[in-house]
Amino acid sequence: MPTVHLTSRAIVSIDGPEAEHFLQNLITPDLAALAPGEAKPGALLTPQGKILFDFLIFQSDDGLRLECRADIADDLVKRLTIYKLRAKVGIVKQDQALVAVSWGDDSRSSQSGSSVRDLRFEDVVLRHYATTPPATADEATWTALRAQNGIAESGADYDLSDVFPHDVLYDQNGGVGLRKGCFVGQEVVSRMQHRGTARRRVMIAASDDALPDAGTEITVDGRPVGTLGSNARGKGIAIVRIDRVKDALDAGHDILAGDARLTLTIPAWARYTLPEPKTAD
Repeated sequence: MPTVHLTSRAIVSIDGPEAEHFLQNLITPDLAALAPGEAKPGALLTPQGKILFDFLIFQSDDGLRLECRADIADDLVKRLTIYKLRAKVGIVKQDQALVAVSWGDDSRSSQSGSSVRDLRFEDVVLRHYATTPPATADEATWTALRAQNGIAESGADYDLSDVFPHDVLYDQNGGVGLRKGCFVGQEVVSRMQHRGTARRRVMIAASDDALPDAGTEITVDGRPVGTLGSNARGKGIAIVRIDRVKDALDAGHDILAGDARLTLTIPAWARYTLPEPKTAD
């Protein structure tokens, strides 16, 4: 069972009698569908519908917890506090030393009261908090797992305030409660959903060549179609315009990241498809 220690994560606690109501009307996931022992992806959006903060959310004995990048945790606390007004909630960044993640055939049997299942993955992936097992692999192993499953995260794969939830498949993995009602940015997200206008999506990039650094532009015939994110062991996260990718595939043109020739595939768990060619009336 590979176990990786993630040293760049932090925990924000949201406690109090109105904690769930406060967050339900603010962030993207539907907390009514969040079961104990589960961690769902979520985001706080700008009013224009772009991801301002991303995180995993899970229940604790006395409230809710947001696991996020350590470098944005203080700003997340400040932003949530702005929305607090008179709500009976406490918002605090915990003195959390370590988050660990493990997966593999025997990971299910290792789940304890201090671990939760990361629902972004079809297979069992556990995140450990109060009690963390010893590390048996490095962060490149975790990056490779995320890449081969098409799981994008801010910082590593995209910039905050630059993508819509649909771009990083939150409409596919439970990161957006499309039927739960209002939250910040909800009108824009709902419009994209109902009109089917999402054209930028996460795809899995693979290459027999060495993949370049994250942030490298993905091109077809010299024209940009997207950006390569984090990658390891021949697989990477690509956030691309799927209409342009489909055109390239239909025409048999190479898709490149730097000098590396890419094969792009839809994550197996995702429900979106490449757009069909337009036909004349």
